[in-house]
Amino acid sequence: MAKGKYEEWLLPESLILLEGWARAGLTDEQIAHNIGVTVTTLYNWKNKHIEIFEALKKGKEVADFMVENALFKSALGYDVEEWEEKLDASGNVKKCTKKRHIPPSNTAQIFWLKNRVPERWRDKPVEVTADDKEKHSKLIEAIKGMKSDD
Repeated sequence: MAKGKYEEWLLPESLILLEGWARAGLTDEQIAHNIGVTVTTLYNWKNKHIEIFEALKKGKEVADFMVENALFKSALGYDVEEWEEKLDASGNVKKCTKKRHIPPSNTAQIFWLKNRVPERWRDKPVEVTADDKEKHSKLIEAIKGMKSDD
């Protein structure tokens, strides 16, 4: 496949490759590099050729959904089945499954809530008034005075 000719990237097998690269998480810059064009050229192709735009969009959507599902699963915790080998009474190796619980991730929960319910979960900056500053200054001076008494 010749590099850089948009016509060749409109072929079904080329569109599948573009979609796969997007699904694998490659950036537009990396995809342009793989094609052998500048990122500006790739942007122009996306604007002029709906097939290229749709292939990249579809691949990125799949990857985004996969990550969203993984984040959601991580936020809630989940069970996995693992294989383990045990010796039975006669000394033969026996394979069996064992369930293990992966606990919820606080980080995933916080990230999810801050983004999905920001009105209740975003970090709210605290405003400091002039009155607060004066009170803090007096408190600091009082603490300094206590240290000099020692």
